[in-house]
Amino acid sequence: MKIKVFIIDDHKMVIEGLELLLTNHDEIVFVDYALSGTEALEKISAAKPDVVLLDVNMPHMNGFETCKKILQLHPEIKIIAISMHKESSLIKLMLGTGAKGYVLKNAGQAEVIKAIKAVYQGKNYLDEEVNEILISSITKAAKQNVSNSFPKLSRREKDVLRLIMDEKTTQEIADKLNISFGTVETHRRNMLIKTGARNTVGLVKFAFEYNLLD
Repeated sequence: MKIKVFIIDDHKMVIEGLELLLTNHDEIVFVDYALSGTEALEKISAAKPDVVLLDVNMPHMNGFETCKKILQLHPEIKIIAISMHKESSLIKLMLGTGAKGYVLKNAGQAEVIKAIKAVYQGKNYLDEEVNEILISSITKAAKQNVSNSFPKLSRREKDVLRLIMDEKTTQEIADKLNISFGTVETHRRNMLIKTGARNTVGLVKFAFEYNLLD
């Protein structure tokens, strides 16, 4: 049995391109298309697709709304978002709405076929570039969360840290800030405790990685 695919996009040229891409594939059959979310809701019941390729950016009823309404009526359908948009927030929102895949419109035939087969089998699918975008977003968010969980550095600690990063000696820092040698060492020790760094090199590395001077 072939996988039945329905396409929703407000650009006929995109639909024709995707239809051509799917033509003559042994395991996939193109069943119908719609130029809007409203039209799709009218046609999908009759077409009975297994997989829907859904444009994210459409007028009147966007991809998020269309995805939500399709799944309310036909929860068994697997939806793959297709878009030129690479913003991680949009990708996450579309997946959160119920889409099982997200593929950029510049993906090749093999990528699209792979996505269709994967979601039909009950898996989630992100093309390689989308996956990298999400990983980068998650990593950035994790670093920000770690940064936000740190006790804040005081203004004076930041002054000392900046000078440490300028490779100033403890005495040079003390002279520059008009404080004692011991006070500089106290600030250094407190920053090591706050960040969990083992030494000054680790402290500097931490400062760069988690934007401690922001």
